[in-house]
Amino acid sequence: MVYERIIEKVGETPVIQINSNKLSNIDLFAKLEFYNPTGSVKDRASNYLINKLLEMNIINKDTTIIESSSGNFGISLSTYCKHYGLKFYCVIDPLISPINEMIIQSLCTAVIKVQEPDSSGGYLLKRIEKVKELVEKIPNSYWVNQYGNLYNAEAYFYTLGNEIVQEISDIDYLFMGVSSGGTITGVSRKIKEVNPSAKIIAVDIIGSVIFGGNPQKRHIPGIGSSMVPDILTHAVIDDVVMVDELTTINMCHYLLQEHSVFVGGSSGSVLGAVMKYFAGRNFEKKPKVVVVFPDRGDRYASTIYNEEWVHDLKKYFDRVQI
Repeated sequence: MVYERIIEKVGETPVIQINSNKLSNIDLFAKLEFYNPTGSVKDRASNYLINKLLEMNIINKDTTIIESSSGNFGISLSTYCKHYGLKFYCVIDPLISPINEMIIQSLCTAVIKVQEPDSSGGYLLKRIEKVKELVEKIPNSYWVNQYGNLYNAEAYFYTLGNEIVQEISDIDYLFMGVSSGGTITGVSRKIKEVNPSAKIIAVDIIGSVIFGGNPQKRHIPGIGSSMVPDILTHAVIDDVVMVDELTTINMCHYLLQEHSVFVGGSSGSVLGAVMKYFAGRNFEKKPKVVVVFPDRGDRYASTIYNEEWVHDLKKYFDRVQI
């Protein structure tokens, strides 16, 4: 099929089976969301949200779209807003990777970088404060609010969730990383609608407060949060697995070296959670386990796949533990 524009090719991402002697007690399937046009699962939400908001006349061609993001959602929203001729203000922070900042800067109407950390040591809460300030100041502006907008979850219910249940029958477990919460909220509800006995396992990173953890400095974007997303009250989650950042890094390298799958941090976290959850467990029949790999690894070239950065991070954790 020939597409007029690459951004029209949202969804229908491939599924692979991961065969590993480390996971011989389960059948593991991975949905590769980095095959979306801008390289992440966030294309599904951006495309769906912009179309929905325009159709419902919640926004118009003169509306300024505003959102807080230092990663994939910022890149995706920048792309789709530009396509639809909409102004987009993106609020970022100093932890943004150079490649993400470059892409967002090149596509956005305006980029605002907050500089002051919040009480957790991160920047999310300060980014949200700045977004609210901009909405107050800019007439005909709309805050997307991926942390609370139910259209965000709806996007994943009708797209990613629907694809998964069509492609993989009789799912026993679904593992997904959690950050802003929209993806797991939409997908979990679709999975449970079709297969109520399936277990939805949320994956979070140590240092995140989403599931009651103590706030700590986090170094890998895309998973975890310094606040609890409102949208998660609508999710259907059966269990939570916490993963540390060194495990995340090790799993990303394992996937690249052993399976030729080049993924971002949250994907490594999810695989680490699967290995932790099923270690030493035996089943009469192998359970069917599905994971979602949200983005690709090239945007982590300066961090997860940078030997010097990883070395410095390990030294940091050694100091903290002492």
